[in-house]
Order: sequence, then C-alpha cells, then structure tokens
Amino acid sequence: MALQCGKITTLINHKERPKKSERTLAAIHRVGQAVSVAVGRFVAVGEAIASENQELKDEMGQACFEARRAGDAIAQLTDVGSAIQLQTDGGRVTVFSDRTGMVKAARLLLSSVTKVLVLADRIVIKQIIRSRNKVLVTLDKLEKVSTFQEFVQIFSQFGNEMVEFAHLTGDRQNDLKDEKKKARMAAARAVLEKCTMMLLTASKTCLRHPDCESARINKDAVFHRMRCALEQVIEIVTEARSCGENKVLPTSIYNSIKDFKCSVECLRENLQSSTPQIVIGQLEALVERTEDFTDSPYTSHEQRQAILSVCQLARQDTQQMAHAWIEAQQSAHAKDATDELEVAVLKTCQSISDLRRELHKVAVGRTTELLKVHSEHLSLRALKAAGAEGNLEAVAEYSRMLTEQKEQLVEACRLLCHVSGTEPLEITCIHAEETFHVIGPQIISAAQTLALHPSSKIAKENLEVFCEAWDSQLCDMALLLKEINDVFEGRRGDKRPYLSLPRPGKHSANLKTAKAVMLDAEEQTSMAKLGLELRLLSSDVDSELEKWEEQEHDIVRQSQSVASMAYNMYLFTRGEGLLKTTLDLFHQAEVLSEEGLQLCSSLRTFLSQLVDEEKSVMITEMEKLVALCQQLQMGAKAPVQGKTATFQKVDSSIQTTRNIMTVVLSLLPVSNKLNKKYKSERTSLSSLQDWGERQDASTPVKDEGALSNKNTNGFGVKSLEQHMVGLNLLESK
Repeated sequence: MALQCGKITTLINHKERPKKSERTLAAIHRVGQAVSVAVGRFVAVGEAIASENQELKDEMGQACFEARRAGDAIAQLTDVGSAIQLQTDGGRVTVFSDRTGMVKAARLLLSSVTKVLVLADRIVIKQIIRSRNKVLVTLDKLEKVSTFQEFVQIFSQFGNEMVEFAHLTGDRQNDLKDEKKKARMAAARAVLEKCTMMLLTASKTCLRHPDCESARINKDAVFHRMRCALEQVIEIVTEARSCGENKVLPTSIYNSIKDFKCSVECLRENLQSSTPQIVIGQLEALVERTEDFTDSPYTSHEQRQAILSVCQLARQDTQQMAHAWIEAQQSAHAKDATDELEVAVLKTCQSISDLRRELHKVAVGRTTELLKVHSEHLSLRALKAAGAEGNLEAVAEYSRMLTEQKEQLVEACRLLCHVSGTEPLEITCIHAEETFHVIGPQIISAAQTLALHPSSKIAKENLEVFCEAWDSQLCDMALLLKEINDVFEGRRGDKRPYLSLPRPGKHSANLKTAKAVMLDAEEQTSMAKLGLELRLLSSDVDSELEKWEEQEHDIVRQSQSVASMAYNMYLFTRGEGLLKTTLDLFHQAEVLSEEGLQLCSSLRTFLSQLVDEEKSVMITEMEKLVALCQQLQMGAKAPVQGKTATFQKVDSSIQTTRNIMTVVLSLLPVSNKLNKKYKSERTSLSSLQDWGERQDASTPVKDEGALSNKNTNGFGVKSLEQHMVGLNLLESK
C-alpha cells in the first residue's frame, strides 16, 4: 500500500501541461486502476477479519468502507477516457481538473488504511492473550493432576495449545521492528520451548514418585519458569512496562563507553550540554563498573593489572583533556589551544577504546576457556552415573562441582553482557545468565531424585532432559560468543538467522539406529577441498543477499538459512562447529533440504507474479534446485552400515549441498533484478494478507511436516508425541 501511495503522490505533483501525451494518459489510467485493485484486495482481507472478530466488527467495517470509497474516488479521477477526450478533458472531472479532490481522496485512503492496520494489530494481540490464557488454565490443571491417565489427557490438550501459541508468537516475533523486543521475545520463546519437554518429564517423575521432595522441587521450578516466560511474552506484545524492566537492560560498560565518547564530542564542539566535570564523572562511573572484571576471582593477576593500567591512563588523558578545554576557553591564542584540545580528545578516545579492547579480550577469553572445559561434560556424566548407582554422597559432591561451574558460567555471561556491543546481544547474554542460574539447581534436584530411586527409568529420563538443556545452552553460548566477536570486529555476525542444530524429535525417527561417529583426521583431509568450496559459496550467497533492498523478503531469509546451514557443514569438515558427528550432519542436511524446498516454493510464488523473458531461465534453475533438495533429503534418510559407507554418505551429502548452493547463487541475482524491476507493480499488502493466512496456521496442527517447517515458528512441541506414546507405560519398578 505504501507503493500505491507513492504513485498517488506522483499524480498529485504532476506538472501542469496544456497537452498530455497518449503515453502519459495511459500511465495515469494504469496507476489509478492499480491503486483501485490494491485497495479492493486490502479491503477484502479487512472485511474478512471483521467478520471473524465481532468486538471490532463495526470499527473495521467503517474503516474498510472509507478505504473503498477513497479507492473508488481515485479510480474515477484517473479514468481519463480516450486520448481524444483527454486533449480537452472533455469537461469531465479528472486528476487534471480536480487536484484538490485527489488530495482529499489520498488523505482519506491513508487514514483509513492506517486504521485497518491498527485494528488488525489489536486483534493479533488479543489472539495472543487469549492463547496465553488457555495455556495458563491448562498449566494449572497439569500442576494439580494426581493420576497418570488424567495427566496424559490434559497434556495432549496442552501440547495443542502450545503449538497454537508458538505460531502466534513466532509470527509476532517476525513482525517486530524493535530489535530489543525481538531479542526478548526470542528469549522467552526459547524458555517455553525447552521447558515444555522439561515439564513433561518432571511431571512424569513426580507422578511416579509422589512422596519425593526433590522431584516436587524439580517440577515446581519448571512450572514457575514457564509462567514467567508466558508473562514476558504478553509484556512484549502489549508493550507493558514491568517492574523488572531495569533488570532486563542494565547499564553495560559498552553503553557507558558510548555515552562517554558522546560527551567528549560535545566537549570538543564546546557545547553547553557537556563540561569537563561531567566527562570526568562519567569516566569514574565507567571505571567503577570495571570492578566486575577486576574483582572476579577468575581474572588472572596479569589481566587485572592490564585493566587497571588502562583505566589509569584513561584518567590521565581525561584530566589532560579537561585542562586543554579550560585553556582553549581562556587562551588568547585560540588556534594553538584548539589544536591542543583536539590532540587531547583523540588521546582520550584512544585510551577508552583500549579499555574496551582489554575488557573484550578478558570476557571472550574467559568464556572460550569455560566452553572448552565444559564441552566434555565431566560433571554431568559423573552426576548421572552417581544417581544411577544410588550414591547420594557422590551426587552431593558432584553437585557442588556443578554449582561452581554454574557460577563461573553466570559470571562469564555478565562479563559478555558488558562488552556485547548491541542491546539485543545484551538481552541474549542476560537470558543465558538466567538459564544457567535456573538449570543448574534443576539438574541437581533431578540427580537427587534418581539417586533416591536408581531403578526408575522416568527419573533417569528426566535427568537426561535437563542435562540436554544445559548442553543446548552451552551451544547457544558458543554462538553468542561468535556474534559478539563479529560485532566487535565489524563483521555482520548478528544477521545470520539460522546457526543452531536441528531441533530434536523431527528427524530422530529416521536415523534412530544409525551410529553417530566423528570424522578422523584422514577423512577431514580428504574433505578439505569440498568443504572449502562450500565455505566460498556460502560467503558468495551472503554477499549477494546484502544487495537486496528488502532484507525481510522470504527469498532472502530462506537463502540466508540455507547458506548458514551450509556453513555449518563446512565447519564439520574441519572438525569444528556445532555438528560434531555424522548423525548431526545428516540431520542438518535433511533440514537444509526442507529449507531449500521452502525457498523453491517462495520462488514459485514470486515468479507467478511476473511476465518476463528471464522467467523461463529461473524456472529451469528452480527445477534443478527442487531435484537437488529431494536428492539431498533422500540421501540423508538412507540407512548405511559401516565406516566406508558412512563416509561415502557424508561425501555425497556435502557434494549435493555444494550443488544446491551453486544453483541458489545463480538464482539470487536474477531474482533481485526482477524484484526491483517489478517492484512498482506489486502492492505492499503482504503484511495484512499474511495475517489472514496465519489464522489457518495458528490452529492446532496435526501433521508432523507442518510443525517441522521452519516458517511455522513452532516450539518443536510435536517432538513430544514420541514421549506421549510411552506415557501409558509407567514403570512398575
């Protein structure tokens, strides 16, 4: 609709000429018809929304009526008739004779369209709130169940309601423009995703062992965290200001450095908003925040001394700058004094940048070291073994070890928050800190329950789920670390939309009997060239995508996902990244193939709107892409036995992925060119039409494929069906 408004602006601002060419008149007529058609489609969606929502039916109906009236007026004013009539306007009222009428119609159209969009947004928010309320009611029922049969029945309902909530909040997250809100929404949804599986196993354990205090504590913690995450989602969509808002965004050292540099610039320009005293005070507050680094027992003596030295240098340079500023205010030799001030400002900015660099090095180094140490999961393995043996003393000892590790990781998250570089990354650091803080005690309570009931399969399964959540958060922290490094070094690290492993559940059925193995050094060497080609293609695709003006276009987002997953597969050939085993690689290949097929679907929709000679070229390439994605999918699912066959399957998967990337790379420039070429003929109604289409998607989905689709934004709740099958087989042990 914004594009159509741009066309209307062109009509309003047209140059007055005594004669209008036939070409100009035809163009005006086409613009008017395009606007009228766009308004008609827009209004049709708005009226459909109104019919489904009685509480806003009258308001929406009135807004749609006004929009249609404005569209009809614009169509009438631009219906200038034949070329002969046009030379004199034939006495008819047209855009040439009634410019005021066109302005009024345009204003009415703008106001009515805005009102329709606002009302539609209110309806979406109400849907999310209603969905949350249903989840909360069912959650209360789940918490109070006393029989296993009742639990199975209610949990099935809960799963469907969570799927609906997942769709609604996922769409809302994609629509959010504020990156901070988007990061908070992502954090809350991540909690809900992980807690759904925890809730299942924790509740099963509590039902199996109703008198076990540690099982009850474990379960209560999951329910509490889930309710907090649900409330956070509602705060975001309703823009409520909670009492915990300040905790969500504390003042980081990075932000303090930004404010300090801004004040220094004001001082340089001799603006009244800043004085030397203000700048010195800001520096002292900033230096005080560095105590989070220097007071840490995990910071080495050398690191502590380096930070203190840079802080002292920053103090000296700031004092010198303040002195130079006073001299510049009072000196008769204005030019010399100004030059001295300029030098002092540059030195101050340099020393504060050195401080940021030193803090970044300490935070990143500390986190990297911790991730390396904890990647072996020694304490988790020891806890599980001690619990399975029923050794309460050993569980207590290893629990102390895990608690210390938790404190180290929590502190690492705080330090990373100080140097993260963007507010969305700060929010992600805070989420990671809270997650480690909560999951640590939950693992301990689950281990205590297993130690008290070592023969209980349910208690063992519950401990496994919490340990997997811990491992998952470590993987997320590794990605967070990479993004913070990318931002610090000026790379586009925070733009990759898909860098995580496939969610468990969807693909495990195909490969349940497959053996997960790692490539040895010889196999990695033979894969090096193929992996390098994959890396270069991923980089080329990223570069091509940066040329697109519409970064939220489906083709762009899906191509980014494919490139990100291909990059993961390249890291696998080097023995790095999140894909540790061949099983991980085959999971990733299957998800990549599905995302590639989604890209084909978006391309097909895009091409259906075009009439161009280059369309046939794209169709040919798109058919190749479909065939390659299907080939990759079938290859990833094919069972293999033996080391040689497994390696051949790895080689085939990566080669096919390389061919997919080659085709994607060939499609993107042509797609971008055609997108720009026909942009003026397309409407911007997608946001409202998507809203209408989402109503079908937001209902509980029954087929597994719909839930596995990345664009559904599901929580992965469907993976719970595997566990639901066994819910009626409660152990007698």
